[in-house]
Amino acid sequence: MDKPRARYVEAFPVDVEGRQMIYLRDPEGFAPGLAVPQPAYGLMTLMDGTRSVKALQEAVVEQFGLRVANGDVAMLVQQLDESFLLLSDRFCAHRIQVEKDFRQATIRPSAHAGLSYPDDSEELRRLIDSFFDSTDGPGRPNGTGETSMKALIAPHIDFNRGGPCFAWAYKALAESPPPDVFVVLGTGHSARQSFVMSRKDFNTPFGTLKADREVIDQVAAAAPLDVFADEYAHKAEHSLEFQVVFLKYLFPDCDIPFVPILCGSFHEMVEEKHSPMSAPVVSQFIDALKTALIGKRVCFIAGVDLSHVGQRFGDVEDLSKTFLEGVEKTDRELLSAAAGLDAEAYFDAVIREGDRTRVCGTSSIYTMLQVMDAEHGELLRYDQTIDHNEPQQMVSFAGMAFY
Repeated sequence: MDKPRARYVEAFPVDVEGRQMIYLRDPEGFAPGLAVPQPAYGLMTLMDGTRSVKALQEAVVEQFGLRVANGDVAMLVQQLDESFLLLSDRFCAHRIQVEKDFRQATIRPSAHAGLSYPDDSEELRRLIDSFFDSTDGPGRPNGTGETSMKALIAPHIDFNRGGPCFAWAYKALAESPPPDVFVVLGTGHSARQSFVMSRKDFNTPFGTLKADREVIDQVAAAAPLDVFADEYAHKAEHSLEFQVVFLKYLFPDCDIPFVPILCGSFHEMVEEKHSPMSAPVVSQFIDALKTALIGKRVCFIAGVDLSHVGQRFGDVEDLSKTFLEGVEKTDRELLSAAAGLDAEAYFDAVIREGDRTRVCGTSSIYTMLQVMDAEHGELLRYDQTIDHNEPQQMVSFAGMAFY
């Protein structure tokens, strides 16, 4: 490649046998995870499609003070292309084939089993059991009550950081009568449209959660957009997968089906300060979903995280106690608006803040509030996970139940 251009990947530091490396994760799932030395990552950040190999060699000296042989730069470019991390003819052909294979499949395999959580069912069950038994956890579920849960908010942060908060949300679900269908509204981190659905069953180490194709097809027929056009966004999305894992953990032998929906960004509506319901693509989809669910006992699940702050996300302020308390105040105001069951009040609160804390779940929560039929909401758990290493970052999340 004359002027290599790197694809967008998520990058974070890892320790590999005592050596500091940078782990590259492809959020679209076209490339396998790859750990590279820090200098190689620095060089990769310069691959913007405007520099030749020789120009890259000169730029890495200028920007990072690193002297790299011309042949080493060319070798790195070749390795990155072979790993599908560059925008190239090779990657485009790979992408077309992978998307075709995914569209034709009837089952969505677990994308994060063996990576974010154990792929062995017994080991995974012990891990999730520990979330309930943790000092921060709610304890094990205690029987089934008579009050039906209409909806819940659960995190989609990785299990190692948010496990007990997941447990708080799903304990409440376990203690309510099971519904006819689950509708899972996940954050579509790579979704390119407002709503993306799939007719696939989802695999987990505990078994397969079946899709309610009857409901899905009814929504698709009435929706104002092709809800399957961006279906590949489901392939590697964890916001839905983590909820599916907990549902099969709770109901391993039940065939309660689910409706998987990824919700894209509503950021444009936040910037323009208008209600999402003023956009036909949102209002008509919500109407289609409501109509398809008439006569069914439904539990909605919003798989969301809340604020994302710190240097990693572009903030310049340190994660001081005062700063974090301010973020928590903002989060709790949003959660209070959600507990009030008023979708517009919730979105107005997001608009007032200008989404300055980068809430990862606004569209999912708003959609859930518009379609569910609940009488009150209850905050079960609020938490923050904080990393004071460079670059600093904090992610907040919550568990909420709606009855």
